[in-house]
Amino acid sequence: MELLTLLIVLLVALGAGLGVQWLAMCHQTMPTYPQRAPFLGGGLPETHAWNRYHVRYYPMTLLLIAFEMEMMFMYPWAVVYVEQGMKAVMEMGMFLAILSVGIVYGWREGVFKWQ
Repeated sequence: MELLTLLIVLLVALGAGLGVQWLAMCHQTMPTYPQRAPFLGGGLPETHAWNRYHVRYYPMTLLLIAFEMEMMFMYPWAVVYVEQGMKAVMEMGMFLAILSVGIVYGWREGVFKWQ
């Protein structure tokens, strides 16, 4: 009985929401082409939005993610360090060693040199 009541309330709420949305769409006028065109200083875009980025941005992005992950896990680690002691220090050392390998690889590949 409770499930049936919940289902009825859900269907009524869904129907009311769709009805309000349908009423709003019926009274809305279609915008003109200049209002629908993408804004780019008055001109049309030269490339499509799904155009690929240059390959040099990908290693830089991976390096940024490595630094962000390092910082994201180091803040809660301070709380765990108080509880766990030396075990937490060793775990963080392994984590930083893995990230350091990624950073050294990026350095060797020349990611830090912007071209």
